[in-house]
Amino acid sequence: MKLLVTGCSGFIGRFLCEQLLANGHSVRGTLLPTEAQSTIADRVEPTVVQPLGLTSDWCQALEDIETVIHLAARVHIMDDPSADPLTEFRKVNVEGTARLAQEAAKAGVKRLVFISSIKVNGEENVAAYTPDSPPNPTDPYGISKWEAEQALRKVEAETGLEVVIIRPTLVYGPGVKANFFTMLNTINKGIPLPFASIQNKRSLIYVGNLVDALATCATHHKAAGQTYLVSDGVDVSTPELIRRTASALGVSARLLHCPVTLMKLTGKLSGKSGTVNRLTGSLMVDSSKIRNELGWKPPFSMEEGLRETARWYKEDRKQFWG
Repeated sequence: MKLLVTGCSGFIGRFLCEQLLANGHSVRGTLLPTEAQSTIADRVEPTVVQPLGLTSDWCQALEDIETVIHLAARVHIMDDPSADPLTEFRKVNVEGTARLAQEAAKAGVKRLVFISSIKVNGEENVAAYTPDSPPNPTDPYGISKWEAEQALRKVEAETGLEVVIIRPTLVYGPGVKANFFTMLNTINKGIPLPFASIQNKRSLIYVGNLVDALATCATHHKAAGQTYLVSDGVDVSTPELIRRTASALGVSARLLHCPVTLMKLTGKLSGKSGTVNRLTGSLMVDSSKIRNELGWKPPFSMEEGLRETARWYKEDRKQFWG
């Protein structure tokens, strides 16, 4: 099978291309005009496409393609500097995605697998989200992903293009950046963290598990038209995640007790309520649907995923990022 992967040079894209190649597929990957071919995996056929939007030209990229896995997006940005972030997210994530789907259908592509976000369901819960849970996005990124899902379902209904939607939880693994990388740095340096009193549950997914799920959804006949939530299958509290990560790094977890109410008050006073809520709140998903319908199960345990992430952090993160 020949597949097109958008966003192939990104954190998830690199792993996905390697997985698809290992599975015996041919892979074409999209690059922005400013990206070097050296940023993508070996044996991936590069094709240059302008940034996602209403006028993106997909003709060359979609030639002879059977399935598209759409990773490229305007991602969630902390402290977004845009005057109107939602409009900017919609231009790329909604209008750009709809344009790709329409062009894919015209080109005779059979299936499009779309990586969405658990933010479509919400930011916090007390019972695990399922694909049937009502959407409740609360920020521009989550709203744009939900609207993109709806746009794809509309194209599916009008053209017959098979659409599969994946909503992952927080993704970690070699090459991870943002908050998870900050956590790695903090734990590795032995900096005390005041999180010992937190009693929450959060779902995560190792990048190796996510790309395996995406590869499965690209080929399994029962995946057509479905929406799946995916995770490692183990929910951990914030202090437990820190302990497991510290163990993978070969250092001691330095956890201090601090009342959660005080943490939330401090977050409110400092304008960091969102960060504190993510640390203290629960966000769980039920991934039983993809397991039952497609027979998928994560090939890596959380311990294995954290060990690989720690190994990368310790040994070759500079080489990974170039």
